[in-house]
Formats: sequence, structure tokens, C-alpha cells
Amino acid sequence: FFFFLMIRRPPRSTLDRSSAASDVYKRQVHGILIMRFIIFCLAIAATYATLGVDYSTRVTATQCMVQNGYVFAIPRGYCSYGGIDSNVVANLQSAWNGGMKNVDVYMFPCVPCGNPKGQVDQLVNALASSKYGMIWFDVEIYKWSGNQGANRQFILDSVAQIRARGKTPGIYTSKYNWDTIVGNWDGVRDVPLWYAHYDNDPSFRDFRSFGGWSKPAIKQYKGDTTLCGAGVDLNFYQPLTFTSSTQHLKKKKKKKKKKKKKKKKKKKKKKK
Repeated sequence: FFFFLMIRRPPRSTLDRSSAASDVYKRQVHGILIMRFIIFCLAIAATYATLGVDYSTRVTATQCMVQNGYVFAIPRGYCSYGGIDSNVVANLQSAWNGGMKNVDVYMFPCVPCGNPKGQVDQLVNALASSKYGMIWFDVEIYKWSGNQGANRQFILDSVAQIRARGKTPGIYTSKYNWDTIVGNWDGVRDVPLWYAHYDNDPSFRDFRSFGGWSKPAIKQYKGDTTLCGAGVDLNFYQPLTFTSSTQHLKKKKKKKKKKKKKKKKKKKKKKK
């Protein structure tokens, strides 16, 4: 005996409805997965977001700032009149004592004074006994030359001297300031960028490439505000995309240790 199992094909209209429903379901699932992925990415970004402050006056309330989630500080080290900020040494010490994880300095150059290398030397020499990470070179509209070529050279000389003194340079500016002072120029695109855009949004969603920079290191997202009774600007960075000043300091310590070991080995060889 032979038994035949016949499978009847559903009417075409039923197949069409079933297929359409399946497609809708797939699109819904796909949309849900994409939304979950976006939420996950935003959560990760928020988790790794780091907030900090910069300031140009004497600030002692750094412990309060840390308790409020602001864990890096960038006090002013050099003033636009051509001299060391009288508060910088004390501000660096207060920042570390208050529990800040990273502490840099920023340099507001005196362009009319000339001698950019000498100004860098002044700053580095004044902070010889202080612990700090990077030197951020301030490029904003204030007594710069009307000659963009001269301005470019001033920046190049300053950045080169910061490196020559064994420190890591960074550039603080905004698109408007940069375009006005140096024009369409990417001569220091290899230097980390700290850009200003006061949208009160601690993220890089607003960033648009300029000066050869495709991604920023730090964003100053709110200016001239008060935190823990002190006048500060608020900043943001993501550790996943930026090597912090503390990491720069650690790298330099490792290099020094390696050099010392090499010297010791050479001395042992000479004794033999």
C-alpha cells in the first residue's frame, strides 16, 4: 500500500498576507535591535565621559568639585600680558590635593611680546617643581597679528618649544577663532585639540572638522559659570578617545626608568 501525503498550497492571497506580515515583523525586530544598540552606545559613552574645569583665578574648592563629578582641572599658567600666573603653582597643588585625577595647565600667550620660545621657557621653568601633565596653548582672538602667516609661525614655534622642553602640547581654540587667526591651516593637526562650543552639552555630537582635526580631545561646553563657589569653565572628554595628562606623566616616568637602566648597564660594562 502506498500512502500519499498531499500538502495543499495556500491561496496566493494568504501567502502574500503572511509574507507581508513577516516582513513587517522583521522590520520591527530590526528597528528594536538598532534602538537597543544606540542606547547601549550612549550608555557606554556616558559611563566613560569625564568632566572637568578650567579657571584663571585662585581656586581651593577642588575637593568639592571632585565630589560633584568634575575630576580634571586645567588652571591658567601663563597670562596674555606676558608673565606667569601668580596662582598657578598653588592651583596645581590644590587640584591634586583635592583629588583631581588629571591636572594640566593652559598658556595664554602674549603675541605682541614676541619671543614665543622664551615665553614657553618662562612657564616650564616656573613650574619646574610642580606636577602637571600637558600644556594647552590658547589660540583665541586677542591681540594676534593681522598677518596669518606670522600667527602660524608663532604657534609652530610655541608648540615646538613645548616639545623641546619635554612637555606634551595641546591647542585650545574654536573654529571661529582658528579660521580668523590662521585661516584654513592644518599645520598642527597632530596636536590634541581642546575646542570651545558653549551648547551646555558634554558630548562631541556638535563637532565639525576644522584645522585638520577630525576628532577633538576635550570640549569646553560651558563658560563663565560658578561651581562650588568658584568661577570656572566646564569641560568634557572621553578617555576612550584621549590620552589624559596622567597617562602622559606615566609614559614619561617609564621612559626615565628605561634610561636609568641603560645607564646602569653601560656603567657595569665599563667596570668589567
